[in-house]
Amino acid sequence: MALIALNKPFGVLCQFTDRSVPPRRTLAEFGLPAGVYPAGRLDHDSEGLLLLTDDGALAHRITDPRHKQAKTYLVQVEGAPSEAQLQRLREGVDLNDGRSLPAEAACIEPPALWPRDPPVRFRRSVPDAWLRLAIREGRNRQVRRMTAAVGLPTLRLVRVAIGDWSLGALAPGQWREVEALHRPGRTN
Repeated sequence: MALIALNKPFGVLCQFTDRSVPPRRTLAEFGLPAGVYPAGRLDHDSEGLLLLTDDGALAHRITDPRHKQAKTYLVQVEGAPSEAQLQRLREGVDLNDGRSLPAEAACIEPPALWPRDPPVRFRRSVPDAWLRLAIREGRNRQVRRMTAAVGLPTLRLVRVAIGDWSLGALAPGQWREVEALHRPGRTN
């Protein structure tokens, strides 16, 4: 059984093939071991930790919301977050597909990250800020929809952890094998 941590770059699809014309970047370009597939997804325009495995039961354990694996993101938002906006994220927000579960949300100092290509648009007249946001579900574009719902559009989104697995010092496009800490059927 293999479990791989990949730092998925911006603009890469979470799949190995793409039939678009022209084709978009995929996971096939990173020399990953044969037979591994993503345990969950990370949007084309998001970056950071993607776990891949060849074990279907482990993939289910990582992605199924019933197992409550926290997914932690560093989120650059447009605007200056107020305590009321952060509290709304902490309580859960109404989205078009129902109310989100409560999130852990805090303002943080700008993190030391790699440059994004292309860079995030910069507007001198509009402030931006960074949040650390942890959610325990994984709806389509959920973090972006949550920050937008409280008036803080997402500019950059980097996943840094899933449960006990973290991105660490992996550069974009790099991967490493990691230990499957929570195998299905184990009680630890």
